[in-house]
Amino acid sequence: MRFGSIRAQSKLRASLMRLSVQSLESAGAPEARGAGHRARLVIPAAHIPEHSPFLVMAEDWFAPPAGFPTHPHRGIETVTFVVSGELVHADHTGGAGRLGAGDVQFMTAGGGVMHSEMPGPEGVHTLQLWLNLPARLKRVRARYQNVVAADAPALREPGLEARLYAGKLGDLAAPFATVWPMTLIDLKLEPGAGFEAPVPMGQRVFALILDGQAALGAEKRASEAGDVAWAAVSPGGDGFDALPLAAGAAPARVLVFASPIIDEPVAIGGPFVMNTQEEILEAFADLRAGRLTAV
Repeated sequence: MRFGSIRAQSKLRASLMRLSVQSLESAGAPEARGAGHRARLVIPAAHIPEHSPFLVMAEDWFAPPAGFPTHPHRGIETVTFVVSGELVHADHTGGAGRLGAGDVQFMTAGGGVMHSEMPGPEGVHTLQLWLNLPARLKRVRARYQNVVAADAPALREPGLEARLYAGKLGDLAAPFATVWPMTLIDLKLEPGAGFEAPVPMGQRVFALILDGQAALGAEKRASEAGDVAWAAVSPGGDGFDALPLAAGAAPARVLVFASPIIDEPVAIGGPFVMNTQEEILEAFADLRAGRLTAV
């Protein structure tokens, strides 16, 4: 599919809405978290109702001896994007693998998972998003799907590359790697280049500026690396809205996420995310008794 065809299709859709930026948040500077580890919260858990179904996003730079040894999760899905370096993964099913720059792992914790995330010898820079699950899906069986950068469908045109890891992008499609549907586009823009990222109508949408500076939304809101721009939610319906993006005087890299809103109570207890505090206590009891991964 050609970039021009996206623009032509946009003109034909009279109802297409160009989304505005509702709020712009800065991740702040990374902080030391121990030997070989720096981190920051790109999306803190302070505004979950306004950010649903996105719960939290952490950005980590870590190298040996730092890492995340075997630990549990329940009730969520994680989306781990490797910005650079190498991430070594292992889980309770016996599965293991290595992810490199541009690779993404989609993990459904569901009813329970035990896994580890450790850096390669030279370290790794990652982004990990916690995606909520509705109550009816919080105890589904755990699963993983790795998407290596070379296998993700990509749109390339002069001045831009849009790599699709989940969702749809014009004629391109990437099967949902998460139980709860989402869109993930890695967009690289040369100076002055622009793009209208298609996102399903009525969904929660945010863009993270990885590098450079960009103008976002219908009002061309100025943003820079480390900023998270939350788009206004459209009224909904079938089809797609568009989130306009344009690079400034330097190249820009932007990650665009979208997912249906989950309007349910959220209870967080460490690595567990459920709907009630009683369910959090149950998760810890199951962990102590060795039942967490028995689903």
